[in-house]
Amino acid sequence: MITELLHNHLLSSIFTVAGTIALFQLTAVFQRKLNAIWLQPMLMCILAIIAILLWQDISFESYFSNAWLLNALLEPAVVALGFPLYQHLETITKEWKSIVLVLLLGAFIAIVSSFIITMLLIGDYTIAVALSLKSVTTPIAIAIAGPLDGNTAITAFAIILAGFFGALVGPPWLRFIKVKSPKAQGLAIGAASHAIGTATVSNISYQHAAYSSLALIVSAVITALTSPFIITFLATLF
Repeated sequence: MITELLHNHLLSSIFTVAGTIALFQLTAVFQRKLNAIWLQPMLMCILAIIAILLWQDISFESYFSNAWLLNALLEPAVVALGFPLYQHLETITKEWKSIVLVLLLGAFIAIVSSFIITMLLIGDYTIAVALSLKSVTTPIAIAIAGPLDGNTAITAFAIILAGFFGALVGPPWLRFIKVKSPKAQGLAIGAASHAIGTATVSNISYQHAAYSSLALIVSAVITALTSPFIITFLATLF
């Protein structure tokens, strides 16, 4: 009985992982063939999986349990984003002052504008905190939001939304406003759309990937160090 259960679980895991990868690759092929930016592979894959789970009445817990291998590979995949950064390290170190200044300004504007607009439109402090942290990776944002009494569920949702929105809209918008520099595009996407945006622009060039990875890392550090003080101060204004 135990052998049978283990065998079935192994088969389920293999099928789930293989099916998820196949879905992602299929949507990636469609995006390239149709040249449709809205067919963002990660987003389309998530929507397809949700539809399949609902159609087959499969719980998310069951799917997550069977897809454990993909979850285990997530951290190495994020670390791999740092490889292009290493390749352009010499160039980046020569520009570190201007890069840090730009990312510091970007993080400040993101936090302040999100917090103030949310307080003016909704008037809920917990939501304002959650939305003000949308431009950094999930673990860091949730770690900051908790002690500040932010809504961590909304934080996680806002981060995913910001990531996909930046990945979908960011590159064409930057081209539309005549921002053609790979450095500028990479820094903008990495600072606004973290890992999802970085993974997207990595397909453009190694230079895009390097600067986007740098923006992702530096913006996360800046936000972690400054956001508690900025948010605490802004809260006194409302």
